[in-house]
Amino acid sequence: MPDQAVTARQLPRGRHGLPRETVVAAQRDRILLAMAEAMAENGYVGTPVAAVIKRAGVSRETFYEQFRSKEDCFDAAYERAVELLLAGILAVTGAEIEGETHTERMERVLTAYLDALAAAPAYARLFLVEVYAVGPEAIARRTQMQETFVAMVADILDADTEEQRFACQTLVAALSAMVTSRIAVGDMDGLRSLREPLLGLVRRSGGLFGGGATDD
Repeated sequence: MPDQAVTARQLPRGRHGLPRETVVAAQRDRILLAMAEAMAENGYVGTPVAAVIKRAGVSRETFYEQFRSKEDCFDAAYERAVELLLAGILAVTGAEIEGETHTERMERVLTAYLDALAAAPAYARLFLVEVYAVGPEAIARRTQMQETFVAMVADILDADTEEQRFACQTLVAALSAMVTSRIAVGDMDGLRSLREPLLGLVRRSGGLFGGGATDD
């Protein structure tokens, strides 16, 4: 996952000769990270635009050149959180390892997911916790993202039947609830500690989640 400090670094003061698109992109990165960090401290409802502007080190004019409102900024920050999360997962799912079992691949994906959340706690809180304070459209996007993860798990574990796909949906829902509770209280150690018991559950499941769960 990209280093937030790098992607959101302050531009050099004075005349720097950087292209305008570079300046705008850097300002946008700072605003999005500031939005996530401010909400991690005060929640979505308790985070005014003024707090985001102050934390990002930009003017009110700069903020409104890029975003129509606080909700518009949240939407963009949410998309950034999804990008960071998917980047960590796709980095491991895109590379197949010869002789790897389905549960070993599941282990890689789960590790990448937990590591991605732990590496960006402010964005993780935005994605998992604050999204529910924004409104039904944001919640619908969060639900759609969870269903995407269900499909990924079902594919990894070779879930062929309706019963197996439902079991995968239940597994992902339980995982979501558990990671959300740990992110909500800032328990990164507890977040990572979920990996082994969840993998143990898959290994002991027989064919509950799919034929791939029995190949060890």
